[in-house]
Amino acid sequence: MIVNRLERLLEFHENEPNDPFLKYALATEYLRLNNHEKALWFYLELVNKHTDYVGTYYHLGKLYEVLQQPEEALKVYEQGIAVAKKIKDQHALNELLGVFNSLQDELYE
Repeated sequence: MIVNRLERLLEFHENEPNDPFLKYALATEYLRLNNHEKALWFYLELVNKHTDYVGTYYHLGKLYEVLQQPEEALKVYEQGIAVAKKIKDQHALNELLGVFNSLQDELYE
């Protein structure tokens, strides 16, 4: 029997419910399946319980953009910028600054 990726991730998550990588993988998989509600739930779980998991902020912000909630996206990008600075992740900082500035320019032109 072939188990699909989502089922396998859910099994792993059941065994390791506090693993941020599994939460991130589930959010990404739900996003791939166009289940924005579930993806949002897992991304929010990450930013609330695993604040230093810096990759989350970019993808959560992008999801808010897809959901046409640009102000929420900007808030998330700002949170991510602060985290990236705190943990000294220059790559994440550059990405978050780029999307923040781009969205801000788009909104306020």
